Amino acid sequence: MAKHTTLQKIFPFLVWLPSVNKRTIQSDFIAGLTGAVIVLPQGVAFAMIAGLPPIYGLYTAIVAPIVAALFGSSNQLYSGPTTPLSIVIFATISQLATETTAEFIALTITLTFLTGLIQLLLGVIRLGAIVNFVSHTVVVGFTAGAGLLITSKQLKYVFGIPIESGTSFGDTLFLIIKQLPDTNPYVFVVAFGTLLSAILLKKYFPKIPYMLLAMGIGSILAIVLGGTSNGITFVKEMPAQLPPFALPSLEWGNIQTLLPNAFALALLGLIEAVAIARSIAMKTNQRIDSNQEFIGQGLSNIVGSLFSNYASSGSFSRSGVNHQSGAKTPLAVVFASILVLLIVLFVAPLTAYLPIPAMGGIILLVGYNLIDFKHIREILKVSRLETIVLLVTMLGTVFLQLEFAIYLGILFSLVFYLQKTSKPNVTLLAPQDEKEQLVNIIRQEGINECPQLKIVRIDGSIYFGAIEHITSFFEKIYADSEKKVLIVANGINFIDLAGAEWMTAEAERWRKKGGQLYISGLKTEAQDILIKGGFKEKIGADAFFSKKKEAIKNIYQNLDLEICKTCTNKIFMECKV
Repeated sequence: MAKHTTLQKIFPFLVWLPSVNKRTIQSDFIAGLTGAVIVLPQGVAFAMIAGLPPIYGLYTAIVAPIVAALFGSSNQLYSGPTTPLSIVIFATISQLATETTAEFIALTITLTFLTGLIQLLLGVIRLGAIVNFVSHTVVVGFTAGAGLLITSKQLKYVFGIPIESGTSFGDTLFLIIKQLPDTNPYVFVVAFGTLLSAILLKKYFPKIPYMLLAMGIGSILAIVLGGTSNGITFVKEMPAQLPPFALPSLEWGNIQTLLPNAFALALLGLIEAVAIARSIAMKTNQRIDSNQEFIGQGLSNIVGSLFSNYASSGSFSRSGVNHQSGAKTPLAVVFASILVLLIVLFVAPLTAYLPIPAMGGIILLVGYNLIDFKHIREILKVSRLETIVLLVTMLGTVFLQLEFAIYLGILFSLVFYLQKTSKPNVTLLAPQDEKEQLVNIIRQEGINECPQLKIVRIDGSIYFGAIEHITSFFEKIYADSEKKVLIVANGINFIDLAGAEWMTAEAERWRKKGGQLYISGLKTEAQDILIKGGFKEKIGADAFFSKKKEAIKNIYQNLDLEICKTCTNKIFMECKV
């Protein structure tokens, strides 16, 4: 891979810009046109989920995607408003202000600025690998929980039942069931008709902008059914203007209140963006730089917050369509954003004919699509521990604060990971045949051992969490008559300070017994702490061997020959000479 210049590192779009030609521009424009048609209804819907006026979803679909595309590392990643981030924003800001009000908007823009700042900082200090610590199960659980929350929030618009903003998931379901007899039939027909239209259009005409057409059908239904005279409310007319410039309010009180939520939002946005970029890169053979994606997402939210955008990230649906539509470079996203801008300037007044129940029906479908039933079934089938992580994250998302649900899922993932790695596979080996192929004597009966040498294989890292488990095993074999032990260390990838101290103490223990501890096949990287801390010298540099055959050959020379004479096992080649 070619080494990038300093200028290309600062402005990553300089890397792919020279490859732009007439053919790529044509492909990118077609992909951009497709993306613009898709993001139009999504932008309006997601802004409503976030508790913002619909125009803010389109503002976020104009500015943020361009910055993320130019300063990220993926050729096909399409950023902008997304459902999970929208619902986190609503859950966060609705506790501090009433939705759609000026205060709500101002706090959202401040939250977006802080989110971008955190993302940019993580990218600059090269912490891109942080997303690797968030398991896919956590993401599946969170998005499924978000889907349930989104669905519950839209039920009042679908049934035409008044429910106060900020009502909990459980209370919302209770109030909906209690007030079902009061359902407005006109509102319900518009919502259900829009939902059904979207489902049928997606099933039979998957390549057309089904959400946009379904909302059009919902608008016609609302007009036919009498509109406002029968209780059907409409989205307010959106202003036909460029995204207005606005500085975030950086009062210290707001920063203190919003910072914990901003970190959770930043982390969730980065997980989304990098996961999508990597999944597409597997198909295009492109190398994704996680740190650069962090920087791109951070800059997009910082710059976006200055132009009335709310927090954005990579979109699963739009990025997939962008790739499938033939996007060759990030120019496809730039084209899409410009087209959305033109739509806002010339078509925005038409939103006055968009009924809110129709939007509720569309958002129900969005919420349902967030629940990844395929992966949930796999998780439930494959792993009990992963199932716990899934349920904890999903239920936490529904019943607790959203940012806490993310942290809880990550915490459980790490706890289970540490629990698993704290018990590395430790077993006894012995040669099976004249080729000296070592086998697990616990699993295979009838394998003879050397009466003077124990051979132990450790598969896993020797770190502070695994010391107790490994020590327990060695306590058992130390009580036997053998005075020498060989650790086959090919499966050891990492040794920390506690592991190095344990190994040194164990070597000293076997010396006191009149024997020696030997190690074979330990990777150079795993010896780093041993060498730097002087532990290898304390254990004995002559106790380390690169191969087990070499180790056994040298160990044999130090065995008690009197015992060898009376031994009938003869398991090593040297025994038969």
